[in-house]
Amino acid sequence: MKRLRLKFGPDRSGFEVRPVPAAPFRGTLETELDVLKARLLLELLKGTPDAELYPRLRRAANDAAAVAWTTQFPLLLFPALLEEKAQQARQSHNHQQTVLVRSRRLMRAAA
Repeated sequence: MKRLRLKFGPDRSGFEVRPVPAAPFRGTLETELDVLKARLLLELLKGTPDAELYPRLRRAANDAAAVAWTTQFPLLLFPALLEEKAQQARQSHNHQQTVLVRSRRLMRAAA
């Protein structure tokens, strides 16, 4: 194995160290999104008489916030995303309830 000898000459890079402007702090925006999510979720829950749907709506709010956060304008897009996710949650819940009722009828008929 051959050993290499390294030689370093004088620094001629000419790089200058300059202060970098601070990146915008996302904490404020994150807090505002959390506040908006809590407010809109509370409105959804108040308008939903079926408490079995609450966990699905909470999940929908979390999913909508996660998707909104990946966009350039999360506060602007979150309400529309939440409505879409909440509608999907309601449809899924209604479908599940329909399947449950049909299954119970079939079980009674089979007994």
